[in-house]
Amino acid sequence: MSEFLVNPWVIEGLPLVFAGLMGIAILVYVVLDGYDLGVGILFPFARKGEQDVMIGSIGPFWDANETWLVLAVGLLLVAFPMAHGVILTALYLPVALMLLGLILRGVAFEFRAKVHEPHQVYWNAAFAGGSLLAAWAQGYMLGVYVLGLQTGMVAYLFGGVIALCLSAAYALVGACWLIMKTEGALQKRAVGWAKGALFYTALGMAAVSVISPLASPRIFSKWFTLPEIVLLAPLPVAAGGLFVFVWWVLRQLPAPEDKFCWVPFASVIGIFTLGFTGLAYSFFPYVVPDQLTIWQAASATESLAVMLVGALLVLPVMFGYTWFIYKVFHGKATHLRYD
Repeated sequence: MSEFLVNPWVIEGLPLVFAGLMGIAILVYVVLDGYDLGVGILFPFARKGEQDVMIGSIGPFWDANETWLVLAVGLLLVAFPMAHGVILTALYLPVALMLLGLILRGVAFEFRAKVHEPHQVYWNAAFAGGSLLAAWAQGYMLGVYVLGLQTGMVAYLFGGVIALCLSAAYALVGACWLIMKTEGALQKRAVGWAKGALFYTALGMAAVSVISPLASPRIFSKWFTLPEIVLLAPLPVAAGGLFVFVWWVLRQLPAPEDKFCWVPFASVIGIFTLGFTGLAYSFFPYVVPDQLTIWQAASATESLAVMLVGALLVLPVMFGYTWFIYKVFHGKATHLRYD
């Protein structure tokens, strides 16, 4: 066993494996919890009866969706403790606000269904506010991370812009989820919401794509030198094509017999995946931009080997119950009931 752990391939490979697992966890979280945060952001724009259906559309899923965030932060803590310290120190306030938002929406989710009618409006506002606060905090953290955890007015302004754009992206994927899970007037309203959020989502992705190489000469050289510029061109081209395709599909909806209602949601997942792939390529091999590589920040090889065993046991369970709940609760949503 000791000979295995001192093998150069193992020493180099284990941090790569954990970086990949953390990346998968973040991407799955952004897609899954992204849509239920988006439903919360859109909550104030719906009518009362529609709000109950919106809650019903995410009711069986939202708790399980957030476990992917727990996994991602846990992997960062145990596999890259040095990076965890640097990132959490720099982003302490937005992380605290994100947790506050997630707690607020979780409490409101339960209380809005149990309180008397006159008080329900306050818990509805708390649910929407918590969703927006969590989305805004995540977007702000992304913006500051892209700039290498810099401080100063430029970093704060850019973080604020990306916070608004990520909130729009979550509203987009949430609206596409509602297109797939609802019908009638609410589905038509969701199509309109998706059209409105699509532009700001594209704006956010364009801002990150432009600012990242300008903020880091290393990232600029990874994207804009030969042959990389040719090999990587399909990523932004495919993302742009998907944005145009989503716009075209939204103009055809709702379609007769509810055909293609799933296409916008699947296409937005593709957009998120392409954007995440571009970010991962830009920052690799750094886990803290231009400060710590995944090998510098990684735990001891022996620790990573033990944790890998645990990860390989936990991940199939997480994927399994995620697949199970989505299979059991597939189909159109109805009002969420507690009686």
